[in-house]
Amino acid sequence: MRTGQYLNRRQLMLAALASAPLLSLTNRTSASEQLDFDKLYKSFGVLGLEFSDQVKNSAGKQVEISGFMAPPLKAEANFFVLTEIPMSICPFCSSDSDWPDNIMVVYLASKQTFVQFNAPILTRGTLEYGSWTDPETGFVSQLRLRDASFKTV
Repeated sequence: MRTGQYLNRRQLMLAALASAPLLSLTNRTSASEQLDFDKLYKSFGVLGLEFSDQVKNSAGKQVEISGFMAPPLKAEANFFVLTEIPMSICPFCSSDSDWPDNIMVVYLASKQTFVQFNAPILTRGTLEYGSWTDPETGFVSQLRLRDASFKTV
């Protein structure tokens, strides 16, 4: 009887070990949805940019997006602009009607050291969309990440 119990335990352990990589892969992919700059908007209509279904469905959820950090306006800011391509100047606009389709504002959960404008980064945070004016700076944005962090890639 002990031999049968040993085989059952062994089979159980092998099955658990075999499924462990699948569980970690599932958790990793479901933690944050991946966004791409070229899929943030679905059209340029009469009223301007229209957000994609992916953006609308991801609002309020953790997302990741890769890009570049535009030079910050001041050294101790808790936010920066994420751009699709490296920019040597800050791309903030005077109104949301002029908002480019390849940037988003990133509000950091905690202060981090900024990186060079040409260093690729991966940013993770909670997605918000729609016109919003920051009460502290007066900057207008269409897309934002809140409680965000980033790392160089």
